[in-house]
Amino acid sequence: MKKEVIRHEQCYMREQCLKYDICPMVLVQKLVSGKWKIMILWYLSYSTLRFSDIKSRLPHVTQKMLTQQLRSLEGDHLIFRNVYNVVPPKVEYGLTDMGRRLIPILEMMHGFGAEYIRDGYAE
Repeated sequence: MKKEVIRHEQCYMREQCLKYDICPMVLVQKLVSGKWKIMILWYLSYSTLRFSDIKSRLPHVTQKMLTQQLRSLEGDHLIFRNVYNVVPPKVEYGLTDMGRRLIPILEMMHGFGAEYIRDGYAE
């Protein structure tokens, strides 16, 4: 990811952010933004999956969009891609060590969603 100078002047963490070329919160938002990235990371947090397995868990995503999201996550070093030299081709995706560090955040998001539903806010 290209380094950019992006900081939030109103951020309450502003003093810490000044140490970096980019606000850490802006960086994380860029890493996981995308309609399907969080769900891809969530599914890969359980196991390594083939492209078709990921696609079957996300039936509304197009093949092109899924490929783009996977490439982006791979480019950001959150997932890895293993290509096996077999016929038919076999490609597997999994979380890198850095990607695995997101699992507690994803679990917290899941917990928040469960509380939101339980407390009656979801319609």
